Amino acid sequence: MTNPRKRITSLALTACLALGAYSLAQETTIEHAQGTTDVPVTPEKVFSYDYATIDTLTTLGIAVHGAPPLAGRTPTWLPDGMRDIGSLFEPDYETVNAEQPDLIVVAGRSADAYPELARMAPTIDLTFQGGLHESLKQNTLILGEIFERQDDVEAELTAIDERIAALAPEVQGGGDGLLLMVTGGGITVLNPDTARASRGALLFETLGLEPTVDDIESATHGEPVSFEFLLEYDPTWLFVIDRDAAIGTEDAQPAAAVLDNELMQQTGAWQNDRIAYLDPFNWYIITGAGLTTMNEMLDEIEVIYSR
Repeated sequence: MTNPRKRITSLALTACLALGAYSLAQETTIEHAQGTTDVPVTPEKVFSYDYATIDTLTTLGIAVHGAPPLAGRTPTWLPDGMRDIGSLFEPDYETVNAEQPDLIVVAGRSADAYPELARMAPTIDLTFQGGLHESLKQNTLILGEIFERQDDVEAELTAIDERIAALAPEVQGGGDGLLLMVTGGGITVLNPDTARASRGALLFETLGLEPTVDDIESATHGEPVSFEFLLEYDPTWLFVIDRDAAIGTEDAQPAAAVLDNELMQQTGAWQNDRIAYLDPFNWYIITGAGLTTMNEMLDEIEVIYSR
């Protein structure tokens, strides 16, 4: 006759082993910009210092519970009720440690905080490592794996691929262009060399816009230039980012007012209505792009080239 106590013990051990195997199966190892991290599958409490990640997760219907605050224009897709977890450069480590999130995401400006945050919770760095389009794919697939939304991710990425393929010939056949940044009443030109997913990568790298001038100094906020410079090189298109609007600078002169002068009015871009003011959040604040912001940027370029 089987000893009942032994039978119960055996069942309990089997249950524990099964539970342990189940727990192990609920983690996935993620390779990211600063190494590898074991991340729980479908984590419940998510903090993100990367707005591209917040964008993509929100697009997929996945809640984000903590994020850094925004000073400038707030995107329409941004969810309400996220906890303030400190800025991109200065996370609120005390709050993060007390809240114990299941997953933290950093990228770009917040990447330096990775070592400290990784001591508090599973943390991944989704800084874009290459071109804008390819990095968007890579990061979106990572998030799809973590949250078991692979099919939805594949559908979203396929739709973006198709939009890019349709739009690129129009951009490449529409003449040359420059990307300007306006801030503090001055103007800079951004370097078109977008080996990394920098501002303007969608235009020059992904869609193939021909740069009017390609020997531009590679600087975070571009190379300062004069209005005489713009008149001399006279690009077919001028794409403009209003940095002051992006960061919420008080009493700043709008970019359109800065460019409204006699020299600019002599340029072909002005005379042919080919000065395009880009969404300041999508083209400046966000690091790279998420699913919604990528589609919104493509929307902008489609409208611009349909003029």
